Amino acid sequence: MQRSGPMVTRIDRYIFRQLFWALIAVTAGLSLLIWLTQSLRFVELVVNHGLSFGVFLELTSLLIPSFVAVILPITTFVVVQFVYQRLAGDRELTVMRAAGLSQVSLSRPGLALGVVAVTFCYLLNIWIVPASLARFREFQFEIRNRMAAFMLQEGVFTSLSDDLTVYVRYRDPDGVLRGLLVDDARQPNSHATILAERGRLVDSPTGPRVVLFNGSRQELDRQTGRLNVLTFGENVLDLQQASKNDNDRIRDMSEVSVHDLLHPTPAMLPNARDIPKWHAEAHKRLATPLTAASFALLALYAVLAGAFRRHGGIIRPFLAVLAVVGLLAAGLAIDNLAARNNALIPLMWVHAIAPGVICAWMLLGPSFRTSYRARVAAPVPVGRGI
Repeated sequence: MQRSGPMVTRIDRYIFRQLFWALIAVTAGLSLLIWLTQSLRFVELVVNHGLSFGVFLELTSLLIPSFVAVILPITTFVVVQFVYQRLAGDRELTVMRAAGLSQVSLSRPGLALGVVAVTFCYLLNIWIVPASLARFREFQFEIRNRMAAFMLQEGVFTSLSDDLTVYVRYRDPDGVLRGLLVDDARQPNSHATILAERGRLVDSPTGPRVVLFNGSRQELDRQTGRLNVLTFGENVLDLQQASKNDNDRIRDMSEVSVHDLLHPTPAMLPNARDIPKWHAEAHKRLATPLTAASFALLALYAVLAGAFRRHGGIIRPFLAVLAVVGLLAAGLAIDNLAARNNALIPLMWVHAIAPGVICAWMLLGPSFRTSYRARVAAPVPVGRGI
């Protein structure tokens, strides 16, 4: 007998609650693990360059939304499969079926979780991830150019850029630099070597500077071959000019909005050959969240479909895992091909939607067809004669 009403609602909430909290726990744990491995490449800024631990955490935490956006469809599949498999192993699904719950009723919590995952993925892909990555690169740019003081180490030739190298023999506790040597090749026609007894780092509206005291500037005139030597009592070296593109930082396509990806301007995209990549990235952001629903339906089909087994089944869940791995690999291949040829962009949408549609038809289709036939075959009540 098919049951409905408050009992079904309580069961839905019972299953959905397990799915929801398991999704948060698994996604958070896996995201923190990925963050730990990825943040190791920034530890050098703390250990060797004196960057504070708080700034390190602020910088690396900006990468977490991008990790979550990538793994959320996968964790949705893992959680739905695990929770429903556990319900089946504990005979709870058997009791629910005996109480008259259909495949549609049993699938509702998993489908609801898929909708939640899809919604959150869209928030991440469209708004949160681009904003966090833009802030990350701006912060990284600021550390590299405006906090060059952290990069100057004792007894090390520090390359602030390809054309500026600074050596500091000793650094006093009060911040005074002793025994400086600077190799400055930022001006193509005036490659200079600067020596100074001491110096001090100061900040300015345009960036960090080094005030040099009691030194000399040696510059080779390429036209005459003559070495020009200029001694000075005080000189200022601007470190902000260490990067040639300080004022014209070109944003990466991961930082811009979907609208800008679809309609890039020459200022945002100087190289027109990259336009297909930007268009493919826009469609990837819009299509990828739908894979969370497809993976949830794939997990539901693996657990709920097929004949009942007393001790459960492992073949279908194992095949479902292989299917997800294959879909992830196919997604990477399709993304690369679509970035080269935008005519293949529809394949990105097919890849995101088709697995879910097929699994939904195989899992829920028989229940809907049976319900429809039952309504059609129901006897029509005959009215009483006059």
